[in-house]
Amino acid sequence: MEIRLATIDDASEVMRLASELGYPTTLDEMRERLVRLIADPAHHVIVATGDGYTLMGWAHVEDRFTLEGGARSELNGLVIGMNSRRQGIGLSLLNAAESWAATRGRSKLVVRSNVVRALSHPFYESCGYVREKTQHVYGKLLPPAGQQPMERKP
Repeated sequence: MEIRLATIDDASEVMRLASELGYPTTLDEMRERLVRLIADPAHHVIVATGDGYTLMGWAHVEDRFTLEGGARSELNGLVIGMNSRRQGIGLSLLNAAESWAATRGRSKLVVRSNVVRALSHPFYESCGYVREKTQHVYGKLLPPAGQQPMERKP
């Protein structure tokens, strides 16, 4: 297994793995995302490959700066293919993400894991991660630029 930086040529495989986890997208969208993330030094996208062509997994870590937390790194995604799980790939990608964060001077890596991903929770805990909080995530579709936003319901 090799852990390496993602390239634009990985778009179809990254898309395939994201779809396995329930995040479908088009190839054009995934290419656009990879182009932006690969070019941004605050983002680090890595892949695990065995035969050079088929990806077994990928990870995306971001260096962030917020008002409430200051500087930190956050693991935005860690996806292992269904046929590649329980082979140490997730641990290798997580170790590489931690190393990248450490080289940026970060002393902590934050991971968010959806409650429906019950199998991932013991994995992170076995790697030394401690659950700090549970939260709800809200989303709202916004109107196109120039249109009035929907009024708040009383």
